[in-house]
Amino acid sequence: MSTWDRLLRWEDSHRFVVDAIGTTFFLLVVLPLSVGAGIGTGWPEATLVWSVFLVVPLAWRRTRPVASAGAVYLVGLGQLVVDPGILPADVAVLVALYSVTVHGPVWAHRAAIGCALAASVLLPLRLVTSVLGPAAVVVALLIGTTSLTVWAFGLVRRSRRETLEALVDRAVRLEKERDQQALLATQAERARIAREMHDIVAPSLSVVIAQADGGRYAAESDPAAAGRALETIAETGRAALTDMRRLLGVLRSEPDGRLRATSDGPGVIPEPPAGETTPQPGESDIPRLVDQVRASGAHVSLVRMGEPRTLPPGVGLAVYRITQEALTNVLKHAGPAPRVTVVVQWHHDAIDLDVTDDGRGASAGTDGLGQGLRGMHERATMFGGSVTAGPRPGGGFRVHARIPVPDHRPRAAASA
Repeated sequence: MSTWDRLLRWEDSHRFVVDAIGTTFFLLVVLPLSVGAGIGTGWPEATLVWSVFLVVPLAWRRTRPVASAGAVYLVGLGQLVVDPGILPADVAVLVALYSVTVHGPVWAHRAAIGCALAASVLLPLRLVTSVLGPAAVVVALLIGTTSLTVWAFGLVRRSRRETLEALVDRAVRLEKERDQQALLATQAERARIAREMHDIVAPSLSVVIAQADGGRYAAESDPAAAGRALETIAETGRAALTDMRRLLGVLRSEPDGRLRATSDGPGVIPEPPAGETTPQPGESDIPRLVDQVRASGAHVSLVRMGEPRTLPPGVGLAVYRITQEALTNVLKHAGPAPRVTVVVQWHHDAIDLDVTDDGRGASAGTDGLGQGLRGMHERATMFGGSVTAGPRPGGGFRVHARIPVPDHRPRAAASA
């Protein structure tokens, strides 16, 4: 910002001080000229009084434009009635007209120009029998033309000021909208990362804890079972670490600002060869998930009904994560050796997922903040689906999800 811009900004933020100083200087110039330069005044000593009352209200011409212009016009009307004449201080009427046109409401500047035009006719009529005579017509035209010119300049300045204010207001609103969109995007991304982290860490830790407890009890009586438990723990940890590295790796960026596709640095899990990627899990990976949970000691049955077909990646991941979270809750809350049934039913326009168990269910309480159930609802709602979860009559717990999928049938068959 240049020095001139800073000066203009300071002047705009201190309007009354600037206008008061300008009014004082204007009054110091007008008073000496008004002593002997008045035309048509009957009382020369009164010119000083009229001049002061005409000029002083200009100190509020921008802070209170309507009141300032009204005061100037009332003093001018009083002069016209009591002591008609033309004074140097009458220029204050034009200044008030310009100020109320630029800074006042529409009705105020329209009333001001109307009063100015009326005064341009009344003042010569009052002076026609005293001093001016036939020149009153010329005075009327001069006052009217000057008033219209000042009013026109005021309208141009008002239009420019309103345009600048509209641009500033639009810029402020765009900045607020940008900040709000950034905040919403940040919150949505934080929720997504939290959901993904929960879906990666919680199921794996549940399996690890269950296998570690079982391996500890079986270490003395059945060393082979303890070894199998340790092997399951290692496989689960590797899979969770791979998912974690995939999730966190894409959050980093290259030195040039580009997002990374994979993470780097030493670790337990080696990076995939160049050109190879690991797809996100989907509905077809549910059998592998069931086998993993079955290895933890739960009696899990998987039933698939209908005609399986390829799902969009997001829908397939949502079905897999909902199943994973439901089975994780079984391991955490259902108690020892629960019987679980996972039913995946395909419809022509939706896929139903039903996970039920006969364990302790809701009576076991919770050790978390409900992030798992919230994540299931968020994933289903993202694709227009729904999730219901709650205790079963007679014991156990049930999670039911329904997610719409594109209709694979021909349009004619679907209509029929």
